[in-house]
Amino acid sequence: MERNTYDKTYEQPESAAENTLCARCGTVAEGTPPTWTCSVENGTRRYFCVRCARENLRAIEGRLDSSGW
Repeated sequence: MERNTYDKTYEQPESAAENTLCARCGTVAEGTPPTWTCSVENGTRRYFCVRCARENLRAIEGRLDSSGW
């Protein structure tokens, strides 16, 4: 069975033991906080802190890449 790029969205993070960095503002968190937003852009997982996710909610829901925010 061939997997599409959307399947990666449902996989667990590679390593929750390491620090997670917000792709927008650079905030660092221990592990992967459950309140952060995860986005897969061009096959790469990107995490956004609560503040950045709330500020860009419409762009996230519109599935715009974070480079266009």
